[in-house]
Amino acid sequence: MMRPIHGGNLAWAAAVAGCSPSDILDFSASINPLGPPKSAIAAIQAHLGDLSAYPDPNYGELRTALGQWHQLPPEWILPGNGSAELLTWAGWDLAQLAKTYLYTPAFADYYRALKAFGATVQECPLELKIGSNVAASKCGLLLNNPHNPTGQMFLRETILPYLEQFALVVVDEAFMDFLPPGEEQSLIPLVQKYPNLVILRSLTKFYSLPGLRLGYAIAHPDRLQSWQQRRDPWTVNTLAAAAAIAAIHDSEFQQRTWAWLPPARVQLFDGLAQIPGLQPLESTANFLLVQCESSQILQQQLLQHYKILIRDCLSFPTLGDRFFRIAVRSNEENERLLQALFQLLAISN
Repeated sequence: MMRPIHGGNLAWAAAVAGCSPSDILDFSASINPLGPPKSAIAAIQAHLGDLSAYPDPNYGELRTALGQWHQLPPEWILPGNGSAELLTWAGWDLAQLAKTYLYTPAFADYYRALKAFGATVQECPLELKIGSNVAASKCGLLLNNPHNPTGQMFLRETILPYLEQFALVVVDEAFMDFLPPGEEQSLIPLVQKYPNLVILRSLTKFYSLPGLRLGYAIAHPDRLQSWQQRRDPWTVNTLAAAAAIAAIHDSEFQQRTWAWLPPARVQLFDGLAQIPGLQPLESTANFLLVQCESSQILQQQLLQHYKILIRDCLSFPTLGDRFFRIAVRSNEENERLLQALFQLLAISN
């Protein structure tokens, strides 16, 4: 079985560990361990009877709910089969430009979406700021905020100049909702001012619903209408739409997540920092990037001896085997990972 590009491949992990997929403790996919929300599950159950009919091809109810949530007209929002599907159409638009600047290390799916349509990619290391002297009036920019896999947050003021500089700016905010409203740096409040801005959001990570495949894009209605005409019909199923509407109104789940994450992340960071050979990076998201000697060896040992899956960074070319990424999970699960790493690294050294 081929080594996975993305996290969360439990079938591959189980084959390496020699166990059932249900026995794997998965730190490779950055999914909220508190979910799915009971409200989303209840909505799915309540709409099982609707499976005999096609979904609304325009997703009017879902777009209205998302629009009210973000204080935008519904035509500025387009739901998709995960943000990955919408990234594909953003890649099509970026490929029409002379060049697309991409901050690295970059999520492998960005390369997939750009190369699918023959886009010219200009990689830019994360620590370097794209200068104002770059002739970018016919170029695009693709970045994510918070950044994956480092967890670094771009301040809104840092991105604003790019909206004047580039013909198209696509910002993937898949992990932005892990920050409470007072701390997030979303560009959603600016989208109506800049027709060259596209924002991608995910509903699967925060609400722990990756199996439903649901995300949405926020952009000028003309752009979204062109995507709608280009893509397959009915990309969002009835149950996913119902779950999304319920989830975004679940303020209790949101508050619980915002209260859980900071102390759990500190616990995991501090524990990793005390293990010889590991250097965790500070993060604003629900995952940590960790420098090590060999992520492949460590990943294999964790699977075979402890049935724990971490995300290697081989799909991030600038990181390779020297880093791994792990999700922040419950305190008990975090401690299980830390104990396993200690057994493998600290004692052996």
